[in-house]
Amino acid sequence: MTDTICALATAPGGALGIIRISGPQSLEILSNIFTKDLSKAPANSIQYGHVKDGSEIIDECMASIFRAPKSYTGEDSAELTCHGSRYILNKILELLVQQGCRLAQPGEYTMRAFLNGKLDLSQAEAVADLIASTNQATHRMAMSQLRGGISSELASLRNQLLHLTTLLELELDFSDHEDLEFADRTELQELTRRIQKHISQLAESFETGQAIKQGIPVAIVGKTNVGKSTLLNKLLKDDRAIVSDIHGTTRDTIEEVIDLHGVQFRFIDTAGIRQTTDRIEQIGIDRTYQAIEKARIVLWLVDEEPSESEVHDMMERCKGRSLLPIINKIDIDNRHQFSNIKSPIIKISAKTGQGIDSLEAAIYEAANISILGDTDVIVTSARQYQELLRVKEAISRVLDAIADNLSGDLIAEELKIALESLATITGQGIITSQETLNNIFSSFCVGK
Repeated sequence: MTDTICALATAPGGALGIIRISGPQSLEILSNIFTKDLSKAPANSIQYGHVKDGSEIIDECMASIFRAPKSYTGEDSAELTCHGSRYILNKILELLVQQGCRLAQPGEYTMRAFLNGKLDLSQAEAVADLIASTNQATHRMAMSQLRGGISSELASLRNQLLHLTTLLELELDFSDHEDLEFADRTELQELTRRIQKHISQLAESFETGQAIKQGIPVAIVGKTNVGKSTLLNKLLKDDRAIVSDIHGTTRDTIEEVIDLHGVQFRFIDTAGIRQTTDRIEQIGIDRTYQAIEKARIVLWLVDEEPSESEVHDMMERCKGRSLLPIINKIDIDNRHQFSNIKSPIIKISAKTGQGIDSLEAAIYEAANISILGDTDVIVTSARQYQELLRVKEAISRVLDAIADNLSGDLIAEELKIALESLATITGQGIITSQETLNNIFSSFCVGK
């Protein structure tokens, strides 16, 4: 934290490049290679000048000045905007290092922001999610967390747990007075259950968060030659999968990502399901069943009425998933009425595109993801999820202890464990290990 660091904050090769400098000597060091004295420049100002190496002008630049604590890192810092030439950028970094800067480590700027109290850990992780966001849903999730959505939720839960702990410890202080009970057990149990429910909802949101970040998995399944690959190509608006009249053309899964209404879906084209003696094709069919297990949504394509046993088998395999039965090839015959399938049936022509808009709307609805707003809280970090599970386990032990009428000191200890795990998520109120910080920030780019 006593070093002054520098790094390129933009990808090289563009029209412009930005170099970030942060630390106690930022403005003095930059002044040494700039045609103006920036050490006295007002905060939140932009200064025009030239970067020089001795008498040689390297580039004309704009220096944005930020002073502690009102900067991203909480330190004196500057952002130097110059032309995007690789030579210019590397030369300026070289000059800064010669004047006393150190090249920043991955994520070091955001780590300093955390250490200086500008962000908590959950917000710092949201910075990486925001940079990696590829659609409206992932952007909104990251923005919600960056604005402190999870932090606010956890702060509310923490206050409730602190209240319970305080009552129990106050009761222990007056343990000589057996007739005094500061923490009513019935009320304590009811409040703990409410907290448990809230924690469970947050933990369960992790699955949705991961699905949104990685793409909601959608398996396209059915018999051979029902049009699965044609449907994938139509959704992609590209000839990605091989289409042929020959049965068993697709022998492995093909995955592609599509954005529907601002949400990313990961479509998986699979091998056709049928009885076969071909060992290679059978491996593909086995992978079809594996794709069903991993999917949140299953598109079941048919072009003729399936038997009752086929319907039963598909319903069993798709338990816990959204199953969308789809009749394909309505351009050939639009009179299909399938009595064996009880679910609402979507009719399409993967070849002509008829009904595709309705299918896309049904897929989006089946994902059961409302348009995320600024107040929606979804857990996206595996680290946060693991800590929430620890909180949930501790709360379950609290409920068991209350039910078994155990002493207040045992209950208080379990509440403290829950509080510690909550604090670990945001990094507030605890001493966060350097190993934990390194794990979080090592995935960041150097300039962030």
